[in-house]
Amino acid sequence: MTEEEFMTSENRPNPRFEEDMQFKRIAGPPRYNRVAQGPVQYVRVAADNGVVIGYVWANDEGEAAGWVAPPGLGAAEINAGAAWLRKLRDAKAREIAPTALLTELIRDTSDIQGSRVVPGSLAESTTLDELKELANKG
Repeated sequence: MTEEEFMTSENRPNPRFEEDMQFKRIAGPPRYNRVAQGPVQYVRVAADNGVVIGYVWANDEGEAAGWVAPPGLGAAEINAGAAWLRKLRDAKAREIAPTALLTELIRDTSDIQGSRVVPGSLAESTTLDELKELANKG
């Protein structure tokens, strides 16, 4: 096959592949900042069987809040954690301050996919990294 035969219109790349791509940032769901400077307040979340599946943390100064899960969880516990992440996004959409969210979660006695805030677990950690270390220890 000659080069001319190879370069027929059927074999030429689509001109759209040669256009410059322009990326535009599209806003997703509202979210709290995931990085906190200074101390964070948190609550422990446990499954019905008592296994700690994660911690919801908050820091008002940085408009920050998030979810920290310990390693080694099963599928059911990971799925329950996703429900807590949805709670965080919902609270941000309602413009709830991060620590007010913790208060709301403590008062909420409903079962979220077989898990709930452990009563009396509200605590404070000096840093988010310290809380992550706590979660990693299980």
